[in-house]
Amino acid sequence: MSKISLIIRREYFSRVRKKSFIIMTFLTPVIIAFFYGLIFYFSYKEIKDSHDRIVVVNENTTLTEPLASDKNIQYTYSQEPLATLKKKIDKAGFDYILYLPDFDISAPRGIQLFGSKQAGLSLNNRVADDVEAQIRNYKLRQSGITQQQLDKLSSPVTIDTKKLGDAGKEEDSSAGASTIIAFVAGVLMFMFIMLYGVQVMRGVIEEKTNRIIEVMISSVKPFQLMMGKIIGIALVGLTQFMLWIVLTMAISTVAVGLFVGKDEAKKMAQTGVNTPGNALPGQDAAQKSPVEGIQKSLAHLEVGKILGVFVFFFLGGYLFYSSLYAAIGSAVDSETETQQFMMPVMMPLLFGYALSLSVVTNDPYGQVAFWLSMVPFTSPIAMVVRMPYGVPAWELALSMGILVLGFIGTVWFAARIYRVGILMYGKKASFREMIRWFTYRA
Repeated sequence: MSKISLIIRREYFSRVRKKSFIIMTFLTPVIIAFFYGLIFYFSYKEIKDSHDRIVVVNENTTLTEPLASDKNIQYTYSQEPLATLKKKIDKAGFDYILYLPDFDISAPRGIQLFGSKQAGLSLNNRVADDVEAQIRNYKLRQSGITQQQLDKLSSPVTIDTKKLGDAGKEEDSSAGASTIIAFVAGVLMFMFIMLYGVQVMRGVIEEKTNRIIEVMISSVKPFQLMMGKIIGIALVGLTQFMLWIVLTMAISTVAVGLFVGKDEAKKMAQTGVNTPGNALPGQDAAQKSPVEGIQKSLAHLEVGKILGVFVFFFLGGYLFYSSLYAAIGSAVDSETETQQFMMPVMMPLLFGYALSLSVVTNDPYGQVAFWLSMVPFTSPIAMVVRMPYGVPAWELALSMGILVLGFIGTVWFAARIYRVGILMYGKKASFREMIRWFTYRA
């Protein structure tokens, strides 16, 4: 067995056997599922239990029809002056005051909602919709058109997005599904590269400060030691990542069922957890929510290919950045000294993350998206963000090839710094000093 393989085994098993690794591997999906269930529970509870009492002061001579109340909002009308109601709002049996001035029906202005507490956005939108509906009903009566006649004229349109594959073959797609997967993949890629790259740096610093490195360096070359540590921790990250996916999906399903109930969870997934009853006339629940369409389109995405590309770019991006983190770790004596060196390494990754989620999702086939996918500093995030939209095979292959070459180049660069810095003690390194180490001959 080669020396690098021995180091890989040591790095891998020394970490996966730790209690902290085992606990966090199984606890993290539970925590994620717990919060996932809580989101469903409180979203559903907020909709179900919300009950706002609003007193209406109507000075408008046109809008004589009362606003319709329901189980979530109750309107009552008062003849008292607005100023009087404002003074006793804390003691009265209502939560808000809706003031309707005598505005021009064609240009509503001056409508106000008062309350001793700030009205939420959903309540504000609901009240605005109710007033708008009242104005619309008035205009319909004036024009002699009934709501039923208007509903017949309204025809909800649903556009099925299709992609044309080889020989013009139609394939289902969804911009919503692609965007969701792109966002999640970008966040995970950024998080994992940062998390495990920093682990490499901390491992190097720990061995250097404990002087373990002096014993190890007598048996292996600095390059072998660096590569073994990088690959070993990469396998740890890959193991944890795969376990998190499986466990999170399984536990999340159970958590939602416990917090909400299977029937309610299914209903919420179909209609969305936003305010019920906000569909347009003629729309049913399935039409007003994109969730069902997204779920349907997920089945037509090449999930296996996307996952495979994610794993490749996770390993490639991790190897690319972790070699730089290893060089930083070898150049310092404590983690507090790493700040000046980490920022230049982190900035390209942050740049790629921020730009990918905005530019790539808006125009995944544009020039900016293409070049972000080619530059090794940004391609690990940019390419996985683009994958749900479909990437030409030649672009994917080219990006992979450039990333491999970039990894080889950064390893060569980092190794020249690592071989000198790993045995340096008591001297604060600088960028100028690291450049000098790079130019030293072996």
